[in-house]
Amino acid sequence: MLFEHKSEPLLPLNQYYFRVIHYLFYSICLISGSLLIGISGYHFLGQLPWLDSFVNASMILGGMGPVDPIRSAPEKWFAGFYALYSGMAFLSTFAVFLAPVLHRFMHRHHLEAKGGSDA
Repeated sequence: MLFEHKSEPLLPLNQYYFRVIHYLFYSICLISGSLLIGISGYHFLGQLPWLDSFVNASMILGGMGPVDPIRSAPEKWFAGFYALYSGMAFLSTFAVFLAPVLHRFMHRHHLEAKGGSDA
């Protein structure tokens, strides 16, 4: 199991911080992979220079939209699917990053509720 069960004690702070850093690393890998897909697509399908490809992919991944005009049909298809993917990837990455924080909050809440009803 990735997280401790609600019947187990709360994870010590040093282990919790390690878990948060671990999930931050997962999040960075997901964002980097998504950015790499976007950069490659804009470079090879849109014939944009690497830096312009990076800017376009970053802007779409961040929810802002492309900077350069889209000219060819393959680039339009890629931009559309990449925009749809980017929305899901951003939300999924945010959920992965918040998972240990929300789990600790819920775990602490259940421990306090359990301790309060026993007393």
